[in-house]
Amino acid sequence: MKYGLIRKELGKNSKILIYTVSLFAIILWGISYIWTNTLISLDIPVTYFVFVRILLAGFVLFLLNAASGRIAKIKKNDIPKFLLLAFFEPFIYFICESYGVKETGSPTLSAMIIATIPIFSVGAGIMFFKEKINAVNISGILLCIIGIILVVMSKGELGKHFIFGVILLLIAVISEVGHASVTKSLSGNYSSQVIVMYQFLIGSVYLLPLFIFKGIEDFSPRYLSSDVWYPIICLSVLCSSLAFSLWVSTIKSLGVAKSSIFSALIPVVAAIVAWLLGHESLNARQFIGIMISALGVVLSQYTKTPDIKSSVNK
Repeated sequence: MKYGLIRKELGKNSKILIYTVSLFAIILWGISYIWTNTLISLDIPVTYFVFVRILLAGFVLFLLNAASGRIAKIKKNDIPKFLLLAFFEPFIYFICESYGVKETGSPTLSAMIIATIPIFSVGAGIMFFKEKINAVNISGILLCIIGIILVVMSKGELGKHFIFGVILLLIAVISEVGHASVTKSLSGNYSSQVIVMYQFLIGSVYLLPLFIFKGIEDFSPRYLSSDVWYPIICLSVLCSSLAFSLWVSTIKSLGVAKSSIFSALIPVVAAIVAWLLGHESLNARQFIGIMISALGVVLSQYTKTPDIKSSVNK
């Protein structure tokens, strides 16, 4: 009986740790919207700062892995998976998300579309990885999405190419589900930092043509100013190198379906961060939405506690 209780306690502690790691990654990604918006407001091309962000993030992880002796060679059978991983994200996701927000002309609607990731991820987790999800988990996902809608609802004008923007955002959502699925299949053979390192280094190769032909087309000295490089470094080191490494651990521990619900909270976190920094205000409806989303996350992670008797028998 004592062994069963100890194992149960260790399981609780590991879950608390992975939830803490997950939320920290989501907070960093929520803040990333502020830094990304800063670059866009400075008229820095998406193809310029996305490439620099991804290349710098990959280089930082390479140095860290080299210093700790954790660089692992890609197995021949896994090369196609890494190529596909980098294609899904950063290449497809970052390009489609950035241009999707720009073309819809509505960050609110864009956030709502990105928040549908859990719906697609649940299907992927069940079909490809036989992940189990119960009625309580599904109700939690739906509650979380309802809360997100309450948080991000606001009035605003739509862009000229609104439909095209929506299509781009939906492609970004699908690419994120693909990214999580491929990551799950690789996580058993490589450390989180190694997976993300290769992902970004390969991704920077995909982004290089866009950087050369579009990103530096109208290059000017201000592209090298501290006003530009400060948010780029923050995005690279914190929101890419660190957050993505933590996120791989989340996918490995929780699976594709359950980890995706945390990513759906990014718009909520972004709204809270913007409120704390004084960029915008939150009304009563939005605060209610935040509480509903938090309840949804708790329910989405619910798993039936095994009977103590069965634990003792084991």
